Amino acid sequence: MSIEVAIVMGSASDWDVMSNAQKMLDQFGVKAESRVLSAHRTPKELEDFIRECEDQRVKAFIAGAGLSAALPGVVAALTTTPVIGVALTAGSLEGMDALMSIVQMPPGIPVGTVAIGKPGAINAALYAVAMMAVYDSDLSEKLKNYRKEQAEKVLAADLS
Repeated sequence: MSIEVAIVMGSASDWDVMSNAQKMLDQFGVKAESRVLSAHRTPKELEDFIRECEDQRVKAFIAGAGLSAALPGVVAALTTTPVIGVALTAGSLEGMDALMSIVQMPPGIPVGTVAIGKPGAINAALYAVAMMAVYDSDLSEKLKNYRKEQAEKVLAADLS
């Protein structure tokens, strides 16, 4: 089976956060591959990976980036496959710089943008699952069950 979602990040240090996307996809049985590829330092290798993913008919990319946050936009510029950007905390602005860079893509090159850090990585995976669930009834059922479990956890909270 080929991969369904490709996860890319610009640095190995990003794995601490981006691994949460991989874990969430694993929980849903979605086959994903994670790679460290930089928009600035390895542009050729990034483009080659995107082409490989397109050949495998990958359904979504999740790209995590901090600072200038170029990676999600570069991925989106090289493919028409949906790209979800995760802003990562780096530098003195606590990820706000990355968030603003990702969310302000020019018209015509969209990047779905989620929260900064771990919540963003988790939600990026859930967003990819939701997109695929439109055409996959088994995945749709898994997502409904996940949401039901989340609601049950909230309702079961004991504040005494």
